[in-house]
Amino acid sequence: MNFTLAQLRAMVSPSYTKLSINGQCEALGLQRSSYYYVPCGESALNLELMRLIDEQYLEKPFWGVPRMFDWLVLDKGCQINYKRVERLWGIMGLCALGPVPNTSKPAPQAYKYPYLLKGLKIEYPNQVWATDITYIPMHKGFMYLTAIIDLYSRYILNWSISNTMEAKWCASLLTDSLAMYPTPEIFNSDQGSQYTSDIFNSAFDDKDIKRSMDGKGRALDNIFIERFWRTIKYEHIYLKPAIDGNELYDGIKVFINDYNVNRRHESLNKSTPYKVYQQFH
Repeated sequence: MNFTLAQLRAMVSPSYTKLSINGQCEALGLQRSSYYYVPCGESALNLELMRLIDEQYLEKPFWGVPRMFDWLVLDKGCQINYKRVERLWGIMGLCALGPVPNTSKPAPQAYKYPYLLKGLKIEYPNQVWATDITYIPMHKGFMYLTAIIDLYSRYILNWSISNTMEAKWCASLLTDSLAMYPTPEIFNSDQGSQYTSDIFNSAFDDKDIKRSMDGKGRALDNIFIERFWRTIKYEHIYLKPAIDGNELYDGIKVFINDYNVNRRHESLNKSTPYKVYQQFH
């Protein structure tokens, strides 16, 4: 029997002492972040502004707050002040050159690694994985989406949604992915606090994986997953804004399955990510 996300969440009981909430989620095949989902509270005006900012930022990833503010006021006729745009910018986790999920300030005593992909010829699956986080607008509220992509095949290996950008959330997705697939040679991310934290880096313990990080303020170093964000937003998120987290989860699940299995890429000789990834296994 197939259960909806809402039904799975209802099966988790904090009063059940034989299994922790995390254990119950694992047993049900439910992402822990999906159980803890709470809609983010922002006014209707702020949500509309965030949607406009997100859409424009896909077209102008080199813009900062001043230019985005001018565009909203002068071109879109929004009657807002600069501080509002600056605050929303921070909530969305944006920075100049590309959408980065609140990752411009690594944590104190953070792990930092060199960028290993410059000039690297990627020739087979599981040579390089990459990850990132992006803001996802909904009809009322918003969430964040993270994913891990195999750079050779463009195959989305795993993904998750959450209403916060915690290191535990990212680490959980990575741990699950390493259990599901062959170990990659290189894992690339940006320098965000999620990826430089102890809890995230502990997932690499006893794993022979080289770490790679984008240059500070250079989100476009991670261009392949940035292209996927653009694709899913233009072809699904903006066209079918979700009512709530359950609908968002279900819609993303369908879209990513179609993207992996049916979408043909020119760069893959018109094959699909799934076929290219599987042909080496």
